[in-house]
Amino acid sequence: MKIDITSLDGSSAGSVELQDDIFGLEPREDLIARMIRYQLAKRRAGTHAVKNRADIARTGKKMYKQKGTGGARHGSARVAQFRGGGRAFGPVVRSHAHDLPKKVRALALRHALSVKAKSGELIVWENAEVAEPKTKALLASFHKIGLASALIIDGSAPNDNFRLAARSIPKVDVLPIEGINVYDIIRREKLVLTKAALAALEARFK
Repeated sequence: MKIDITSLDGSSAGSVELQDDIFGLEPREDLIARMIRYQLAKRRAGTHAVKNRADIARTGKKMYKQKGTGGARHGSARVAQFRGGGRAFGPVVRSHAHDLPKKVRALALRHALSVKAKSGELIVWENAEVAEPKTKALLASFHKIGLASALIIDGSAPNDNFRLAARSIPKVDVLPIEGINVYDIIRREKLVLTKAALAALEARFK
């Protein structure tokens, strides 16, 4: 698959051949969904918690005699049936992360890349560099080329001026190649790869 290389101002800078085993797969929604669920579960804090009956500071003495009251046979005021008692089966502090094989994660990334390539939402830039960290100037460039929602992936170290200029623009994320992930690819309309990022991706899946 061949795709044009453009620059930040929209001008053409040649073309490049994309590898079919990375960008030419038939997208599988189930793999992408599994990967997104894995990512979102892994980043959950899991710090929500309630007090169960063992955490309630209340006497453990039997409330009233076992028989003769005409009521239920209760033994503790700390149970969930009473106001001020502990919560039954409430949330506890835990990790929500679950396992997903490394090969499945790698395959899901390739399918996410193929989604963008197949839908025409993949853009390859020669580089992502600006002379000054000016958000207004960068935003004007984005409007000129019709870029409103995008994930921009650069090489191992994104240009500092570009990163600083883009960080205040809504729905625009700038990440190094190590940070590329399925969730961010899918949640943004366009995927922008620099030539350095493209080379790193091809080396990663070689």
